[in-house]
Amino acid sequence: MIINHKQFPNYKKFEMMFEGRPLTMEVGKLAELCNAAVLVTYGETTVLVTCTASARPKDGIDYFPLAVDFNEKLYAVGRIPGSFMRREGKPSLPAVLASRLIDRPMRPLFPSDLRNDVVIACEVLSVDYDCSPEITAMIGASAAVSISDVPFNGPIAGIVLGWDGEKFLFNPTQEERKTNRMITTIAATHKKIVMIESEADQVPDEVMYEGIVQAHEHLQPVLDLIDKMVEEVGKPKFEYAKANFDEELFEKLVSNEFEGMEYCMDTDDKNVREARVNEWVTKIEEKYSEEHPDLMQFMDEILYKLQKKVVKKWLLAGKRVDGRAMNEIRALGAEVGVLPVVHGSGLFTRGQTQVLSIATLATLSEAQKMDTIWEEEEKRFLHHYNMPSYSTGEARASRSTSRREYGHGALVEKALESVIPEVEDFPYAIRVVSEIMSSNGSTSQGSICGTTLALMDAGVPIKAPVAGISCGLIQDGEDFTTFIDIQGVEDFHGEMDFKVAGTKAGITAIQMDLKNDGLKHEIVKEALEITKEARYQILDEVMLKAIAEPRKELAKTAPKMIQMKINPDKIREVIGSGGKVIQKITADTGCKIDINDDGSIFIASSDIEACRAARKTIEDIVFEPEVGALYYGEVKRVISNLGAFVELAPGKDAMCHIKDLEFKRTEKVEDVLNVGDKTWVKFTGVDEKGRWNISRKEALKERGEAK
Repeated sequence: MIINHKQFPNYKKFEMMFEGRPLTMEVGKLAELCNAAVLVTYGETTVLVTCTASARPKDGIDYFPLAVDFNEKLYAVGRIPGSFMRREGKPSLPAVLASRLIDRPMRPLFPSDLRNDVVIACEVLSVDYDCSPEITAMIGASAAVSISDVPFNGPIAGIVLGWDGEKFLFNPTQEERKTNRMITTIAATHKKIVMIESEADQVPDEVMYEGIVQAHEHLQPVLDLIDKMVEEVGKPKFEYAKANFDEELFEKLVSNEFEGMEYCMDTDDKNVREARVNEWVTKIEEKYSEEHPDLMQFMDEILYKLQKKVVKKWLLAGKRVDGRAMNEIRALGAEVGVLPVVHGSGLFTRGQTQVLSIATLATLSEAQKMDTIWEEEEKRFLHHYNMPSYSTGEARASRSTSRREYGHGALVEKALESVIPEVEDFPYAIRVVSEIMSSNGSTSQGSICGTTLALMDAGVPIKAPVAGISCGLIQDGEDFTTFIDIQGVEDFHGEMDFKVAGTKAGITAIQMDLKNDGLKHEIVKEALEITKEARYQILDEVMLKAIAEPRKELAKTAPKMIQMKINPDKIREVIGSGGKVIQKITADTGCKIDINDDGSIFIASSDIEACRAARKTIEDIVFEPEVGALYYGEVKRVISNLGAFVELAPGKDAMCHIKDLEFKRTEKVEDVLNVGDKTWVKFTGVDEKGRWNISRKEALKERGEAK
C-alpha cells in the first residue's frame, strides 16, 4: 500500500478577536471539491460552510436558484436524536429560520440574471452556547462565497445585538442573556445594513436605532478579515451566461405601451388590476407577436420590469398605486369572538389583507418539546401561519408548509413572546393559528394584530397589546422615499419590506427584507419613526376599540386550571405504585393532572368544581399537620387504656394519648370519646419514631373550653 503523505498545500488560517472571543476561518483543508469551503470557529462553535455552483445555468427559470441549508447535527451538543430512527430528520423550525436568516441578506448581492444553481451548506459541527451558530454560519457563508469563483457583491457579516436596559451587548453570552431584553441580528456590508431580525421586550424605538448603528461599527473588523481572505486566497469570478431577455422589445413597449400599463396599475383593487393586466397582455400579443414570435417567452419578466417602472415613477413623485398618501394606512377593521366553541378568535382586516386568528389553551403538558442544537427544550406559546392559495386568488392545490410560512409564523411568535404572561400567572400552553383569508400586503403584520385580538378574546392576560405594520422603500440614486402599509404590488416592485411590531412602550419584533444592496442609517431611522406612528394608530383606532383589555373569564369551552405546589418528596405518594393513585384521581374527577419534578401540580378540566375536587384529594394525600395548629376530626378507633385515633385529614390519623384527653385523670378512653365522635385536637409534633402527637386537652385550653 502506498500512502501519500502530502499535507494540505493550500491550507491557510485567518484569525481575529470578535467581541472578546477568538474567530478563526480555515481554508484548504476540508471539502476541496466544491467551489469554496471555510471551516469557521467562533469560541468553541464550529461550522463548515461550503459554496457549490453548477457548471451550467438551469433552463426554463426566471429567477436566481440559490439554496441555503443550515444543517444542525445533535452530536454538536453531545446528544443523540430523540426520534425513533435516532438520526436527524427534516430541519427543525430553528434550523429553517437560521437558513432564512443567512439567505435574506445574501440573495440581493448575487447578480439578478445569474441562473446557475448555487448551494450554500452550513454544517454545524460543535456548539458553544456563548457563540451563536447562526452568526458563525453567516460569517462563514459570506467568506466562502466571497473567496469562491461565484459572482457576489459582498462581503457581509452578522452580529447579535442585545440590551440589558442600560447598555448594549454585542454577541451576548449565556450569563448576559439572563438580563438581556432583546436578540437583534444585524447583517451588513461595509457601508449598508442588509438585514435586521429582532425579538425584543418592548425596547424603545430610539434605543433600537442607536444599537443598530453601533452594531454596524462592530462588524467592520470581520468584514476587513473577509476582504483579506479574498485578497490572499480568493478565486477569479467565473463568467456566466446572462439570462436571455429581449431588450429591444422591452424598450419598444416602454415607448409605446407605458400609458396602458399605468392604467392597469391605477386601482386599489387587486382583482381589477389583474384583470386589466390580462387584457393588456392579450392586446400586446396580438400587436407584437408576429414581429416578435418569442414575445410570450419573456412576458413574465416584461410585466415585472414594466410594472416596476410604473410603481417607481409614481412613488418617487409621491403617488401610490391606490391613491393613498405616503403615510396613510388602508381601511382597517377588527372583530373578536368571531367563532363559537373555540377559546378565542380575532379577525383583522387592512385593505384587502385579512387574517383570522384562533387561540387554543391547553395544559402545560401540551407545550412543544424541542429536539435541536439550541438550549430551548420546550415552548408553551406557539404561533402557526397558514397561507392557502385562495388567499391570493390562485388555483393551486395545497402543499406542505413552506419555509415562508414557517418564517412568518415564527415572526409573529417573536412579536408576542415578551407580552405572554409568566407560567406562574397563567399556567397554560397557548397555540394561535393565523389563517390568511386574503393577501394584498404584509400578512405577517396582519397576523400579529389578529393574534393579539385572539389572545385577548381568549382571556390571556397579555402584558400589553401588540400591533405590526410594514414600511416600503423606493430609491433613485441617492434619493429615496419611504411609505407605510405596503400592499402587494408595492412589496413586489419596491426595494424594502421593513416590518416592525410593538406596543405603546416599544418594539417587540423586526424583520427587514431587501431587494437592493442595503440601507443607509438614515433610511433605517425613518422607517422606525413612521412604523411607530402607524402601530399607535392601529392600536388606538381599531384594535382597542374591538376589545380594550383581555377578557376576565375564559371561554366555557376552555380548560379551567388550578395550580398548586407540594413537597417534592410527596410526589411519589400522589402518583402511587404504578400510577394507581393519580389514575384514580383522574378517573374520579375527569381532570387532566400534570406534575413537575419541583412539586408544581397543574389541574385542568372544563369544570372548575372538578378541579377543586382533585386539588382537595391531592391536599389530603400530601397533608402534613402544622405544629401548634388545631384540627377538628372524627374519632376512628379507640384503645381503652391507651388513647383515641383522630382523623386530621382523610386517611391521616393521629393518636391522642389517654393522658392528653382531659386535665383530670381518665380511667378509660370511652369515658371521654367513642368511635364516631368529633373533637378538637392540637398537633404537638412528631416523636422519635415519626409518629404524630396530638392533645385534646391543649386544644380545649386554647379554645377556652378547659374544665
